[in-house]
Amino acid sequence: MKHIHFLFPVIVLVLLTSAGTTAQQEEGFVPLFNGADLAGWVNVNCAPETWTARDQMIVCTGIPKGVMRTVKQYENYILELEWRHLAAGGNAGLFVHSDALTAPGEPFTRSIEIQIMDGNHGDVFAIQGATLTPDNSDLEKAWMRSYPTAERNKPAGEWNHYRVESRDGMITLAVNGQVVTRAFHTNPRKGYICLESEGSEIHFRNIRIKELPGTNPPLEVTGTAGQGFVSLYNGLDLRGWKQVEGNKGHWQAMDWILDYDGQSTAEGEDKNLWTEKEYGNFMLMVDWCQPDKPVPQEVPVILPNGDQAKDAEGNGITASVLDAGDSGIYLRGTSKCQINIWNWPVGSGEIWGYRTDQDMPEEVRRAATPMLCADHKPGEWNRFIITAIDDKITVELNGITVIKEAQLQGVPQKGPIALQHHGDHIQFANIYIKEL
Repeated sequence: MKHIHFLFPVIVLVLLTSAGTTAQQEEGFVPLFNGADLAGWVNVNCAPETWTARDQMIVCTGIPKGVMRTVKQYENYILELEWRHLAAGGNAGLFVHSDALTAPGEPFTRSIEIQIMDGNHGDVFAIQGATLTPDNSDLEKAWMRSYPTAERNKPAGEWNHYRVESRDGMITLAVNGQVVTRAFHTNPRKGYICLESEGSEIHFRNIRIKELPGTNPPLEVTGTAGQGFVSLYNGLDLRGWKQVEGNKGHWQAMDWILDYDGQSTAEGEDKNLWTEKEYGNFMLMVDWCQPDKPVPQEVPVILPNGDQAKDAEGNGITASVLDAGDSGIYLRGTSKCQINIWNWPVGSGEIWGYRTDQDMPEEVRRAATPMLCADHKPGEWNRFIITAIDDKITVELNGITVIKEAQLQGVPQKGPIALQHHGDHIQFANIYIKEL
């Protein structure tokens, strides 16, 4: 009998262990990180070394600011992960229901952020145009932000556990085993899951997800899907761009912003910043901003046919504008195919070399002239989406088509892309390309 009693606890222990393993398998969780590499993840806008896999962890350097996202979008699910900061005050985040690409002029995506900051674990808030209804919030202090109801964080160097439940636009967060934050009515309520790089080294491990039945929400409440864009600027340096001696110290990587002071000492066209690679047919996304204080300037008034307006005496008509400088984007290796950036009333996006070429047929010059001005004010960020297919160019500015399938005679079939030197301070960000 003593022998039987001795064995019974062992048998029960084995059965319980086996049952526990089976139960865990039946939960339906699958890993989002395989422990060996970054398969299943997309580095959206960071340098290659920002995100690496090591010792069963995803290691993020925190530099530059940016995100890495899942390949797949998710709606309803339970997500679990562990993370640790290495330094006190470290900052990072977990994004859910995210767009595929970063918001205009920003290093982060439109999404719902779940804060991962040393000393502040568990805020849930909407960023870059997303929205939510907070559960526990100080509406006078921060709009659309839920604060944790308990401090559950462990200090830097120790592992913390997050359990995120997403159900029909509702987010529940448990930190180290206790629910501390809720948010409702999230928009989007479906999208990518992102890990955030925000200035300090952080480690992630044991990332797993259990998908729950979804509702197939409409596009209006779904994060924008990935379309195959890849980043041409990594936020850390100018890899992938041709460098000449006189450009150094003038074209500079400043985190997610590529800054040009307008003062290159290189000779000739080398003052422009050219890609090393040549491109034929593509979609190019570029954010740009004129950061300096604008000054009053008289500039030409351009007619829809590309000519300058004239008065009764035949003199060119001008208009007074607040001018913050001039720049542009060269396509297919030629300055003639320049997508203009300036403050003229006709608007940015015109194709300068074709609009001003009087030897071109009127229909070409008209097509190279913006249909309307869609620029934001100087100091604000703008977004170009430029589509080049064979000899036709389409330019979208801030969501509005300003050039539609302008057919450009003699435009090269292929060539590098350049950010233009025009002697003025200009900033670029979020440079993505999709080859067609």
